[in-house]
Amino acid sequence: MIKDNNILNINFNFIDYESVLAQICEWKKLSRNEFVTITNPHSVLLCHHDEKMMQAARKAALALPDGTGIIWSANILGYKHKGRITGPNLMLKICDWGRKEGLRHFFYGGTEDVTKKLVDNLNKQFPGLDVAGTYCPPFTQCITAEDEAIIDLINTAKPDIVWVGLGAPKQEKWMAEHLGKIDATAMIGIGAAFDFHSGNITWAPKIVRKLGIEWIWRLVQNPKRMWRRNIDSPVFLIKVIGQKIKLITDF
Repeated sequence: MIKDNNILNINFNFIDYESVLAQICEWKKLSRNEFVTITNPHSVLLCHHDEKMMQAARKAALALPDGTGIIWSANILGYKHKGRITGPNLMLKICDWGRKEGLRHFFYGGTEDVTKKLVDNLNKQFPGLDVAGTYCPPFTQCITAEDEAIIDLINTAKPDIVWVGLGAPKQEKWMAEHLGKIDATAMIGIGAAFDFHSGNITWAPKIVRKLGIEWIWRLVQNPKRMWRRNIDSPVFLIKVIGQKIKLITDF
C-alpha cells in the first residue's frame, strides 16, 4: 500500500479500520510477512533521536495514525485522512472481524497475569476467537538462544497476527528485527492495549476516547510516566508548522 503522507519524515497510511483488516487478509493470501506500527507524536519524535526506531518506522508496511496531534498535522499539511487508529481499538476490531476470516492470534508482551486476563476477556467478548498462543518476554534482553526459542514457539503456533505489547520504541525495534524470522502475516505493535483490555489499567471512557483527549486521562492516572510525552506534543506541532512553512516557501 502506497504511503505518501509525510509528517516529519515518517510516511503515514491514512486509512480506516476496515482497510487494515482488508490489507492483512490480502497479505495472508499472498503469504507475505509484514509489520504494522501505530504511531503518535511521541513516537515520531523518538524516531528523530533513535536511528533504530527511525529504521523500524520506515520498514513498516503500514504506519497508522494514532494521537490527535497526527490528525491535526494531517490537516495542517493538507493530507486527506479518515481519523485516528488506536492500538486498543484496532485489537478489538480485528479480533472481532477476524473471526469470519479465520485469523489466528498470538499475544506477545505483558506479564503472565496481564496476558492471561487479556486473553480471558477477549475470549468472553468474542466467542470463537482463535488464540494461537501467548508469551510474556523477560524485561532483560534475550540472548540469541532464548530469542531463537521464542521465534520457534511463535512459528510453531502458526499465528496470522502477532500482537506486540512492549511499548515504544521497544516494540517497533522488536518487530523490525524479527521481520522475516516470525512466520506470521502481520506483527502489530499496540502499546498499552494489553493493560487496557486485561483491566490492569482503566481504559478512558468512550466519550474521552471519542474526543481524542485520552492523554489527559492517562496523565492523571500516571503523571510520572506520561508527563514527558505530553511535553512532546507542542514540540511536535511546532515542528509540523515548520514543515508546512518550508513546503510553502519551497513552492
